[in-house]
Amino acid sequence: MNSTDCLSEAQRDLWNRVRARLKAGVGEDVFTSWFARLELEEVVDDLAHLSAPTRFLCSWVQSNYADRILQAFQQDSAVIARLQVTLRVNGQARPRLAPQPVEAASPEVPPAVAPQVTAMPRLVRDNTAQKGDALSGSAIDARMTFDSFVPGGPNEMALGVARQIAQAAANNSVTFNPVYIHSTVGLGKSHLLNAIAHATQQADPSKNIVYLTADHFMYHFITAVQRQSALGFKEWLRRVDLLLIDDMQFLQGKSATEFGHTLGTLLTGAKQVVVAGDAPPRDLEMLDERVRSRLSGGLVVPISTFDIELRRAIVQRRADQATARFGMHFPTPVIDYISRVVVSHGRDLDGAVNRLVAANQLTGELITVPLAEKTLGDLIRSHEARRVRIEDILKIVSRHYKVPRNELLSARRSRDVVRPRQIAMFLAKALTSRSLPEIGRRFGGRDHTTVLHSVRKVEQMIKDDVELAQEIELLKRMLEE
Repeated sequence: MNSTDCLSEAQRDLWNRVRARLKAGVGEDVFTSWFARLELEEVVDDLAHLSAPTRFLCSWVQSNYADRILQAFQQDSAVIARLQVTLRVNGQARPRLAPQPVEAASPEVPPAVAPQVTAMPRLVRDNTAQKGDALSGSAIDARMTFDSFVPGGPNEMALGVARQIAQAAANNSVTFNPVYIHSTVGLGKSHLLNAIAHATQQADPSKNIVYLTADHFMYHFITAVQRQSALGFKEWLRRVDLLLIDDMQFLQGKSATEFGHTLGTLLTGAKQVVVAGDAPPRDLEMLDERVRSRLSGGLVVPISTFDIELRRAIVQRRADQATARFGMHFPTPVIDYISRVVVSHGRDLDGAVNRLVAANQLTGELITVPLAEKTLGDLIRSHEARRVRIEDILKIVSRHYKVPRNELLSARRSRDVVRPRQIAMFLAKALTSRSLPEIGRRFGGRDHTTVLHSVRKVEQMIKDDVELAQEIELLKRMLEE
């Protein structure tokens, strides 16, 4: 008998609404993977008791989606403050346990899940792949080549290293290994990884090249474990000649551990590994110390914030492309103006040119400095403005509230942790250019709705509590100094 048959009509309706919210929030694919097989067993006092058919799913949901599910319940019933997920065996859920509802995840998925072959991430070139493998994953951007990369002082070293990696990989040699490229958002890390893949493939089409973003690496590893094909996934990765991992800062949990094992095997076999992240290896606190040590032991290459010469070169390149395509004219004063006032990153420079192209095409107005001033107002940043990083916010909030940084990123929901975490998320939204999903990922892989809830919660607390408002202003000043 299905567990929902034992529920009251009100509880069934509640669960249906929760499921609908989850599906709308995460999308069809994620919902099917992680939520579709969950069932509501009962709601008792402030506890919602769910069941899952595998230990793995119990552990994964409890560790990664408990906050999201709890928030979905609380939109209907503010009384519900706790969530428990237990194993469902032969259609029956295990009894509620207190205070720890979920058993430790076993290293293998129980036999209830039939063995299947997982879909592997996309390869630039994989000559070992068998027909029908249904490869899918991180796609290579055909526009991101060495020819389209705009060089300058801040990225000169990274570009030189990237070219050398591609040449060495094509010649079956390894110079620096692993290579770790880091910078803030929008300075060209992903472009260089894509360019390395393109150049290596063109030089030697027989090479097995894998490009993966960190979230795809996590997704495919977790799916492989769930489907009992983890060994095949590991062996497949270890057959590659060139492994490129992007957005390393988002790699967490067992996937990060598995990456560490894969990295060790590839380095032992002299296979080239290139990784990109938004901070130096030592600052990636979500990674195991051994992984950070291995990355630090290779070649660590920073990309600095763009200077005005590089910004002007990028704007000039984009303006020339627009002129060739649309026949419009970008006067030199406009190019100088954009280079001077848009100081955030390369994507904003691209966006500035695109906005002026759109304004010209839609209104017929000539591209002038007054048009740029009117169109680009929100992209303009002060030269003196200090760029606040989420890492800075975590350090300041951790020190101010005497809460360890790892607690701010954990799933703990005690008041002494929740409030500082919410304040940190509020500050991240207020002081950085990161989107809600990006902030959520940096705070332990939380969803954007969790971040939005925290921001609104703190906004309301500021209105109601003068002392808290002053405290948060103090934190802002500390971060902006």
